[in-house]
Amino acid sequence: MANLGVNIDHIATLRQARGTVYPDPIAAALIVEKAGADQITVHLREDRRHIQEQDLGNLKRVLLKPLNLELAAADEIVSVALKIKPTVCTFVPEKREELTTEGGLDVVREFGKLQSFVRELKKAGVTVSMFVDPELQQIEASRELGADAIELHTGRYCELKGGGRTAELDRLKRCAVHAMGAGLHVAAGHGLNYDNTADMVQAIPEVVEYNIGHAIIAKAVFIGIEEAVKEMKRLIQRGGS
Repeated sequence: MANLGVNIDHIATLRQARGTVYPDPIAAALIVEKAGADQITVHLREDRRHIQEQDLGNLKRVLLKPLNLELAAADEIVSVALKIKPTVCTFVPEKREELTTEGGLDVVREFGKLQSFVRELKKAGVTVSMFVDPELQQIEASRELGADAIELHTGRYCELKGGGRTAELDRLKRCAVHAMGAGLHVAAGHGLNYDNTADMVQAIPEVVEYNIGHAIIAKAVFIGIEEAVKEMKRLIQRGGS
């Protein structure tokens, strides 16, 4: 049965929009954890548009479940990660002008730059993951780099309809099988919601972790964050049965 990681960045986005101290992402994380999430995911962006370094320290101190930090391959951000030591560090691409992550990290192109970061984090006892498009060469590069895991970018799957979505699901399946065979922990995320997640859970049991944020926080506006997390958790459990 797959685990559910809940990204709480959008709680911090709402806080930062007015420069207040509320809503508190730490309080939200504790509710999410209590509701059944298996992991809390946050992205410390270089422009600090939502999660702040102080949030990371507070989360690390109070969480009982794993903390997954999404981060760019940048010296400043990796230095923060080495200080905080989250459970997992997931390297993602990052552009200042983007609204959200637009694609997978090009591990092949960034291989040399990533090597020292991966080595330092693993030496510090941090699990390292690469957020990649469903491409075999990216998975192989992640394995060669020494990553412990990959997270498959599901944005294209979520955007497509009909036969296109089926073809993309097949591509995700092939990559998940390949990654598992290579000894990598396989996660997936980006754009997943209450309408498109169950099909993926049912089709790709090799994916053992789903990281979902925007859809859950959006649902929480109407039904509360605890129930929104519980509903997604039930959906993932049913999808895998």
